[in-house]
Amino acid sequence: MPNITAPALSFPARSFPIQQAGAPAGVVGELGFSALLGRYSTLVKSQKVFYTTCIVTNPNAFTSAAQLGPILWNKPSSGSDAYLLGFSVGAPTTAAATVPGSWGWAMNVQATQPTATITNLPVQNAYAGGGPSQLAGVMTTSGNVGILPTPIFVPLIGYNTGAITTQVLSGGYVDVGGLFIVGPGNVGYASVSTTLTGGVFTVGLLWAELAA
Repeated sequence: MPNITAPALSFPARSFPIQQAGAPAGVVGELGFSALLGRYSTLVKSQKVFYTTCIVTNPNAFTSAAQLGPILWNKPSSGSDAYLLGFSVGAPTTAAATVPGSWGWAMNVQATQPTATITNLPVQNAYAGGGPSQLAGVMTTSGNVGILPTPIFVPLIGYNTGAITTQVLSGGYVDVGGLFIVGPGNVGYASVSTTLTGGVFTVGLLWAELAA
């Protein structure tokens, strides 16, 4: 059976130059890429990928207005959408002492910056030496955020309440792949399914910023 071929592929500026003319393609026109590079390597090369991390102690349930983060707030005038690519939770230094639960993601509309006591988190471009984030706020808080996350919470990483040596899941990384998008005038929260009294976690977010 002869190969189905596709025309040359146009890559964004600052991406890896490659000639794809006549390359084998599937029935829906997809092209094969090298398995030597990660799936986000072109976005990283374009300086569009960012990450942050923070330590969260006693995180509150997503139904609480006192969200500790990390929080991505995208100001209405940013001109960029924030695509959540990855979500990570490091091994807790202290296990939650009450009930089992999970870390996950929630979002809502928020045209103004959260009103709590804000601690801005450091944001790193995944391309070393790359430019700054265009989001107005990547933060953790110590009070009421002003706008609750929506009632829909998506669990991503679960754990139990045992000692560190007995944890079923002591941490992990979830490749979200851009499934959740925080557009201008919206906010996204790393949150938990239930209040985790006694829990101390390191939480990281990886996202891409592309034109809205």
